Amino acid sequence: MAFATRRFILLNLRNLKYSLYSANARKNTLRHYSKALVSFKIDDKQNTRRLQTTNTYNKSVAFKLSDIGEGIREVVVKEWYIKVGDKVQQFDNICEVQSDKAAVTISSRYDGVVTKLYYEVDQTALVGQPLVDIEVEDAEEDSSQKSAIPEITKEVPKSEVKSERIKVLTTPAVRRIAAQFRVDLSNVNATGKNGRVLKEDVLSHLNMSSDKSNDIPQNDLSVEALSIPVTTGFAKMETIVEDKIVPITGFTKAMVKSMTEAMKIPHFVFSDEYDVTKLVESRENLKIMAKNRGVKLTYMPIIIKAASLSIAKYPIINSSPDSNCENIIYKASHNIGVAMNTPNGLVVPVIKNVQNKNIIELARELNSLQEKGSKGQFGFNDLSGGTFTISNIGIVGGTYTKPIIFSPQVSIGALGKIQVLPRFDSEGNVVKAHILSVSFAADHRIIDGVTMASFSNQLKEYLENPQVLLLDL
Repeated sequence: MAFATRRFILLNLRNLKYSLYSANARKNTLRHYSKALVSFKIDDKQNTRRLQTTNTYNKSVAFKLSDIGEGIREVVVKEWYIKVGDKVQQFDNICEVQSDKAAVTISSRYDGVVTKLYYEVDQTALVGQPLVDIEVEDAEEDSSQKSAIPEITKEVPKSEVKSERIKVLTTPAVRRIAAQFRVDLSNVNATGKNGRVLKEDVLSHLNMSSDKSNDIPQNDLSVEALSIPVTTGFAKMETIVEDKIVPITGFTKAMVKSMTEAMKIPHFVFSDEYDVTKLVESRENLKIMAKNRGVKLTYMPIIIKAASLSIAKYPIINSSPDSNCENIIYKASHNIGVAMNTPNGLVVPVIKNVQNKNIIELARELNSLQEKGSKGQFGFNDLSGGTFTISNIGIVGGTYTKPIIFSPQVSIGALGKIQVLPRFDSEGNVVKAHILSVSFAADHRIIDGVTMASFSNQLKEYLENPQVLLLDL
């Protein structure tokens, strides 16, 4: 009896020791497995999903939208150049964002694979918040963690695997064509930059020319006619419409800020008419010469240069008050802004140091700014630093207006359209004349009416007599 009891005790002690050893082993194993990256593999032949554990050598980094200056706290995502799954390197373009001052291209600071996009196009992104997640290589992983780990498989029905929809990088026009012809863009061979699907790619996929891209398939137009009895009567149709709320973003938001600030300025307006008949004749000759140099010459470069020469004689037009309006700062550079209507709204790009440039140079720079405006590619430097502004309302029509000053500037000029009107010459005869209507607004705290009228008269002399302008160049 004693022998049996002693054997039972020894057996229980052995089992207890084994249990403790097994518990420690399981604990170490779980600790080791917690460092593993779980990945899934699909076995098409067995219709199952395999769960495999492997060591992790990568880590995901949240790429945050850094401060882009000028006190900007939020931007609107206008276009993504990458998608989830794309490999990026340092300095690769990630997206284009639109602030209330300019469009900015954001580039990557990491090498890796994009795993998440935090915003859709036209959504607002905040400075300091994550923009994308990038899985980057972790060079500091200990080499001892590269040991093989047993493979654990788990049978999972294939039906539980959810397919991920691939987001294709393209434009709304191309999506319209794809939807019209029921084309899956993920099956189209993309030839554009960063895998972008172009219109030509879709047309090539459909084996059709661009002339037929606006055609609508006949199958979508087949409608069966039904016989409906018509009853004579009177009915009033009312169309139900709903209000639409659109957030104020981009250049519109910048205009809200600048115009709110401008309403603090006491404006006064001075208007006049310039007889620019001789300028019209001179410009026709100069336009041919400029074309031979590869430059498109409009009236605006000539007017900008004439305004700069007039500012040199009345420098207070090119000044601004300090923050407390206790001192007047006379600006040395003539940085003249030109208001432009772009697809993104009204913007005022600035031509710097006009006093040091000739008319051809001004025309070339103005053409470059107009091209940037049509593509929405203005940068901060293009839109900042203005000291005087000219707005050409004559492009869209109109003669006189009351322009609003862009703070901290103290004056602005607005040009109406050039009209052919009857006027009396020096001998009292009625002649055909080209009349330009101009309007100036000035900050009455800094500029008085006499100064504004004198500046306008000087500009008038230059534009009515181009020979005088040439003498002062």
